[in-house]
Amino acid sequence: MGAKHLIHVIDVVYLSDYRLRVTFDDGAVKIVDLKPELNGEIYEPLKDMVFFKQVSINPDFKILCWPNDADFATDTLYEIGVDVTERS
Repeated sequence: MGAKHLIHVIDVVYLSDYRLRVTFDDGAVKIVDLKPELNGEIYEPLKDMVFFKQVSINPDFKILCWPNDADFATDTLYEIGVDVTERS
């Protein structure tokens, strides 16, 4: 049985509100709305839009993260994201 490929984030672009355009290393591009996911103490600072916009990609784990060490599992982002149709 082959090993399951772990999907990584390779790009993130802030769109509006709590929406991000996330590109994954398998070629998928998804719009992810994190507003419903911002529950719990670690995610509370992300409700501040200035802080939310500080999203980056952890260079070691290739996941979305913020300066307070909040992050989201890539498989969660993949599941809740809505596919983007690329236009050439």
